[in-house]
Amino acid sequence: MKRMVFAMLTSILALALLAGCGGPKAEAPKPAPKPANPDVILSTTTSTQDSGLLDVLIPAFEKKTGYKIKTIAVGSGQAIAMGQKGEADVLLTHAPDAERKVLEAGAVANRRLVMHNDFIIVGPAADPAKVKGKKAKEALESFAKTQTIFISRGDNSGTHMLEKKLWTQAGIKPAGAWYQEAGAGMGQTLKIASEKNGYAVTDRATYLAHKKNVALDILVEGDPVLLNIYHVMEVNPAKFAKVNKDGAKAFADFLLSAEGQEMIKIFGKDKYGQPLFFADGGKTEKDLTGK
Repeated sequence: MKRMVFAMLTSILALALLAGCGGPKAEAPKPAPKPANPDVILSTTTSTQDSGLLDVLIPAFEKKTGYKIKTIAVGSGQAIAMGQKGEADVLLTHAPDAERKVLEAGAVANRRLVMHNDFIIVGPAADPAKVKGKKAKEALESFAKTQTIFISRGDNSGTHMLEKKLWTQAGIKPAGAWYQEAGAGMGQTLKIASEKNGYAVTDRATYLAHKKNVALDILVEGDPVLLNIYHVMEVNPAKFAKVNKDGAKAFADFLLSAEGQEMIKIFGKDKYGQPLFFADGGKTEKDLTGK
């Protein structure tokens, strides 16, 4: 009896092995088909580059789609100007007022909210202008009154546009030796502010990415006027025939896809203990600002 049971078990096992060997093998995932026009020019703000976010998003997009992104990281003003001239395919910027103008002019289309974080005002720990905990308007008034060194990006970037807007709201025209324009990206501006023991307006993501290399503390934060919103826009192919419209749409769609939004949502948590951006796919600017 035992021999019979053993023989039956042996036969069943042999049949199972044969079935496994003869069964269909799992196919390896096929690489994405190469697009007819694989090269896509992305014009974007330095904050997306300096924070390291693009180092995560772009390789994933390229692997998934077969497109190749050429990134031009400049201030949002310059990035938008490239779109106005048809010198880029897709824009990722954080200058809402300027974005609306170029959208109304017809140079770009399909403007969509991608993510947000916030601007902050940073400065030396000693805080000679005594601005810690104040609103942005009060901080700027203090800088002007005490003539404490303030380093502006001075490059017509989204950050610079926000800063100029804050000065206007405060009724101040900054000038003099205390107000200095770096004419540089955010990372370099933070470095200069640190070296000169001065203050600066920065996006939180770039600050956190450079925090260990600069002697600057967060002194002003949480003011609603410091909201920092990013949109993606496709350069209008009806106006610029050479634009890679398929590649631009593919990249914009990827940013708003479940995969892209999840990557944005978790970016920075492992390294900084907090996300550097908040994913906003499916929302509108009004959802964030209330207006």
